[in-house]
Amino acid sequence: MANLFDVTPRAAGHVREQWAALSAPAPAAEVFAPAQTENLIAPVRAWLRHAIAEGTPLATTACLRMYGHIRIGTWRPFTATQLLAPGVGFIWAATAKMAGLPVVGYDRYVDGTGEMRWRIGGLIPVMSARGADVSASAAGRLAIESVFVPTAFRRAQWSSDDGAIHATWSIDEHRETVELDIGEDGRLRGAVMARWGNPDGLPYARYPFGVTFESEGRFAGITIPTRVRAGWWWRTDQQERGEFFRATVTAAAFR
Repeated sequence: MANLFDVTPRAAGHVREQWAALSAPAPAAEVFAPAQTENLIAPVRAWLRHAIAEGTPLATTACLRMYGHIRIGTWRPFTATQLLAPGVGFIWAATAKMAGLPVVGYDRYVDGTGEMRWRIGGLIPVMSARGADVSASAAGRLAIESVFVPTAFRRAQWSSDDGAIHATWSIDEHRETVELDIGEDGRLRGAVMARWGNPDGLPYARYPFGVTFESEGRFAGITIPTRVRAGWWWRTDQQERGEFFRATVTAAAFR
């Protein structure tokens, strides 16, 4: 699956240089040993030992291939490839369908800047957004999606408060804290956070955001979620209304 890193998807053509830079890190030299988790909180230790096979390289970047549905008015199918480097950046490049036409583009956080850029057929603008609020929201997304690279666990600060498990990520000037839901068997069941955004057209502020993981799979010695639901208002009575993303991960590579 290493070639996942080496092919820039068409949807990311506008940020080809950023894609190449984000996917450039050399393969990890150090490998995972259970003893590396001894000083971590017990549930985090259980998750990492469940998620990472002994001897697996401690990768800091993932490339994921997925398909699913995203709600833009109505639920619309998409396919996507994502580069994800916890604490550093991400590019989610996708093709969706709208009125039978392909909508091509990306969401990203690279070099401290967030951006959304979507075009019908890659040409006619549908949505473009950037600025401080978009960057802050994208940093929150990067933090909560970092669970897809469990081998990058050293980049987070781990803490526990009344039984809740928190991972705090320093991402440029942003500091983002994610609460993880870890089962007794070490399986990751979901995550929530107060993420910067403007759901439902509300003023920009921090609102409940979360993900639920419905299945998992192992790729190159690393177990990650493979069926994901996500949205605003997680763990509130508005969760169903706020859900806007459902995806299945079909392939993953790490370096």
